Amino acid sequence: MTVNADIKPANNRELVLTRVLNATPAQLFKAWTTPEILKEWFMPKPYELALVDMEPHDGGKFRTVMTGPDGFHMDSTGVFLKVEKDKRIITTDAFGPDWKPTEKAFFSAEILFDDLGNGQTRYTAIARHWSVEDCETHEKMGFHEGWGQVATQLEEVASKL
Repeated sequence: MTVNADIKPANNRELVLTRVLNATPAQLFKAWTTPEILKEWFMPKPYELALVDMEPHDGGKFRTVMTGPDGFHMDSTGVFLKVEKDKRIITTDAFGPDWKPTEKAFFSAEILFDDLGNGQTRYTAIARHWSVEDCETHEKMGFHEGWGQVATQLEEVASKL
């Protein structure tokens, strides 16, 4: 995996992580859209996904329960806004099941899979926040470190699919 630092956020409410991964877009897409595979890599270790329920299609819902050894527990719901097989996934936590607004939206995510050939993919994760404060909070929570570790874990799992 190589780091590609030339992708800059479009504004001060975005965080962007880009990597060149040794896996195809199809492998990465499968790892993102298959619940049992997602559980293997989605959380920075030693944290984990205890539950994944998803319908990875335009308008489909998702729910994850994240846990950690320190007692961390987070239940997250949202919807898939756009799903383009092997190309792009866009989600938001602004809406939950049945398109009911959530109490407080934190961010929407866009995941891009750009085929570079030779079994490599430019993987880009963009977190778009509703406020500068939410963006700064996400960055202080360790967005780049956490999502970077997760990208490494994703590559390890997806490259074997």
